[in-house]
Amino acid sequence: MTPATRMGLSIGVATGLYGLSFGALGVAAGLSIAQTCALSLLMFTGGSQFALVGVISGGGTWPSAITAASLLGVRNAVYGVQLNELLRPRGSGRLLMAHLTIDESTATAVSQDEPADQRRGFWVAGLAVFVFWNLATFIGALAGESLGDPKAWGLDGAAVAAFLGLLWPRLRGRSAFEVAALCAGATLVATPFVPPGIPIILAGAIAVLVSWLRHRRDVATARVTA
Repeated sequence: MTPATRMGLSIGVATGLYGLSFGALGVAAGLSIAQTCALSLLMFTGGSQFALVGVISGGGTWPSAITAASLLGVRNAVYGVQLNELLRPRGSGRLLMAHLTIDESTATAVSQDEPADQRRGFWVAGLAVFVFWNLATFIGALAGESLGDPKAWGLDGAAVAAFLGLLWPRLRGRSAFEVAALCAGATLVATPFVPPGIPIILAGAIAVLVSWLRHRRDVATARVTA
């Protein structure tokens, strides 16, 4: 077993365990077991899924939940551009590759040095996360339904905690913390004045705007120094 394969499998198992909490929280938010499993099967991007059930469980509307989830999913499109250049997929495999393009498969691929290991790491991590995530979602949804009223167990607020747990390991460096603090501040200010779901959309829009402005600044700086 190559290092890329071991890395992909270990990431798949570790990330898949988060699916237990998502399954339970999806049912706690009012979704059926089938709806919760369909989100993992078709949407298949943890941050967006937690954002969606977080908005729904907080009393937000479906358009607000879908918009928030879509904004968080924008990063996968950026990954796709990078992976398309790195792996150069061909034929029908491009569609499956697009569906498996998530944080974990991208990180595993780009951390490898050789092209063969990059491809192996991407597919092993992507497929492993997909299998374990969907299996864990189903088990979590069954467990969540057997618990009954989510408020009696404190699960009505657990979606936010789970989302923070998913986000925290990705806050690396001063720049990421600055963006997170700015978005958190905007959310706190907006929450008393707008319907549920809108603050997270506002935070996502601010994050995208700040990232775009910083990219433009970096490109301009590179041109000056070239």
